[in-house]
Amino acid sequence: MVFLQKLYTWYDDFGRTLPWRGIDDPYRIWLSEIILQQTRIEQGRDYYLRFVEAFPTVNDLAAASEEQVLRLWQGLGYYSRARNLHAAAIYIKDECGGVFPSTYEGILKLKGVGRYTAAAIASFAYRLPHPVIDGNVYRFISRLNGIATPIATDAAYNEFEALLLKRMDWQRPDRFNAALMDFGSLQCKPQPDCGVCPFSDECVALRTGRVDVLPVKAKKAKPKDRWFYYFVFRWKEDGIEHTLVEQREGKDIWRGLYQFPLLETEQELSDKELTNSATFFVKDFFHLTSLTFHLSPVFLHQLTHRTIHARFLKAELPSRPPLLPEKTTPIAVGEIKNIPVSRLIDRYLQSL
Repeated sequence: MVFLQKLYTWYDDFGRTLPWRGIDDPYRIWLSEIILQQTRIEQGRDYYLRFVEAFPTVNDLAAASEEQVLRLWQGLGYYSRARNLHAAAIYIKDECGGVFPSTYEGILKLKGVGRYTAAAIASFAYRLPHPVIDGNVYRFISRLNGIATPIATDAAYNEFEALLLKRMDWQRPDRFNAALMDFGSLQCKPQPDCGVCPFSDECVALRTGRVDVLPVKAKKAKPKDRWFYYFVFRWKEDGIEHTLVEQREGKDIWRGLYQFPLLETEQELSDKELTNSATFFVKDFFHLTSLTFHLSPVFLHQLTHRTIHARFLKAELPSRPPLLPEKTTPIAVGEIKNIPVSRLIDRYLQSL
C-alpha cells in the first residue's frame, strides 16, 4: 500500500491530461496505443485527433481504403502499424460483428497487438488487472528493484509482470497503469532528478550507484546501409506539370506508399556511375539518347534497422513519355499531396 500511496500522490500532482485518458472507448484507446508506438506523445496527439475525426468508429476505419489510412498516417513512420491497424479493424467488423473484443485474449488476437498494447486496452477500457510494461515502466521498475535482466525480451516481460501483479491496484488497474507510465516518463527519466523522487529512500539503483546503467538494454544490430536513387521526371500536359510515381510492393519498407521510379544499388554510386545508369534508363524506356539530370544532395533517412542514403535525379522531358516503365503511373505534380508517400519523399518535395 505504501507503494500505491507514493505513486498516486505523485500522479495527482504531476499526471498528464491526454485526450485518450479517462475514457472507456476501447477503439479510441487502441487507436492511441498504436499511434504512440515508437512515437512521442507531442507528435502522436495530432495524429490521434485526425484519425478520430476521419474515422470516429472502428467500422468507419474498416470501411476506409488502405491508401486512405496510409495517407493519414504519413509522417509517423513504421507504416506496418497503419496496415495492421486497418487489417485489425476489418477483422473486428467481419469476425467480431463490429464490436471491439472485451477480453485480454480477444484483444491479443488483433493484428499488430502485443502483450503491452493488449494490457493497456484491457485495463483502460475494461479495468481488467493487466499491468502495462513499456520502456518507461521498465526503467522505473528496474531501477527501483535493481533488476539487471536485459529488457525487451520475453523473460524480462514475464519477470516484470509478476512483480507488478504483486503491487497492482486491483480495483483501479487503469489508474495504476496510467500513474506507472507517467512516473517512468516524467520522473524516472533517463537522466532523473533523484533528489525529488518519492521512491529515493527505497530505490536499489540509487543506493548502489546504478541509476545510469539500469535498465540493461539488449545490444542492437548495426543498421544496414541501403542506397536509393530516385528518378524524378517532369513534363507538361495541357499546361499542367506531371511526373511518374510507382507504388511499393512486397514485404519491404514503405509497402503501399508511392515513390518516384527507384534504382537501388548494393553500394554507393559515383556521380559518373549514376549518370551512366540514368542514361541507360531513359534510353531503354523513353528512347531518348540524351537527357540532362540535376542531382540532389544525399538525403539520409534513419530507420531502426536501416540507413537510407537517397539521391534524386530530376529531369525535364519534352512531352509525355510514349512508353512508361512497368507499374509506373503518371500523375499531376499537384496531386502528390493526396497520395501516401514516405517521410523521405516528403522531405525531398519540401526541399524543392
